[in-house]
Amino acid sequence: MSQTRKVRKAVFPVAGLGTRFLPATKAVPKEMLTVVDKPVIQYVVDEALDAGIEHLIFVTGRSKAVIEDYFDIQVELEQTLRQRNKTAELTLLESILPVAGSTSFTRQQEPLGLGHAVWCARELVGNEPFALLLPDMIMKAEKGCMKGMVELFEHSGANVIAVEECAPDQAHKYGIVGVGEKVGEGFAITEMVEKPPKGTAPSNFFINGRYILQPEIFPILSTQERGAGNEIQLTDAMVKLATEQKFAAYHFRGETYDCGAKDGFILANIAFALARADIRPSVEGPLKELVAGLK
Repeated sequence: MSQTRKVRKAVFPVAGLGTRFLPATKAVPKEMLTVVDKPVIQYVVDEALDAGIEHLIFVTGRSKAVIEDYFDIQVELEQTLRQRNKTAELTLLESILPVAGSTSFTRQQEPLGLGHAVWCARELVGNEPFALLLPDMIMKAEKGCMKGMVELFEHSGANVIAVEECAPDQAHKYGIVGVGEKVGEGFAITEMVEKPPKGTAPSNFFINGRYILQPEIFPILSTQERGAGNEIQLTDAMVKLATEQKFAAYHFRGETYDCGAKDGFILANIAFALARADIRPSVEGPLKELVAGLK
């Protein structure tokens, strides 16, 4: 096992079609839809970089080239900004540009599930632990979710999964973990169940889309049979890996917005707009009026 090695790489599975946001996603990848003034994927990348990640690995699909372009220099735009003395805008663009050589892109040719997307990144990850961040989920907290997970990984040496609490009667909608002894800012995971039947969930802690996994997950995924939805399920592979390695849960206590769903996307825009000192004064009043007018 590579338990003591630093988590340097992060995988972002961005090959999804985003059908819930049609017709917008006919031309624009769902990861490039904006929450206030930044694409969803930028929030997720920022979370990874804040946690010390050095190498960003994107598992893409057809029609996703704009994501690669976004994380590159746009020569014509920058020339125009310089000619117009738009220094603030230039500084902003420079701040989001990854270090040269720190981004990689690989294709998932078929939509065979999250497990398959992770497996597609195996050669770029190599034989070291890696972070996995689902790009639909953006999180808001004093300490970034992935930063807390890296700290727990370094403390425990275990594979780490971020979890949150849901109402017990909603547990059947999620991947749920069993709760063991306390470990750092979380606990040992005793079991993992994907969408357990009502009344059978081992807890109300659900998996929220952030993982740190050891590379031993890759050989398991290479022979993993298709599961729910006729897809290669990451949870099935993690269950197998858990028979050989420890798993710990990081209890995330911030706010999570599922930007792959319309309601989560709208709520994220409101929350992040209200958190901005330059925007809140102009939107807070109208929002209150809208809420007051609800019947």
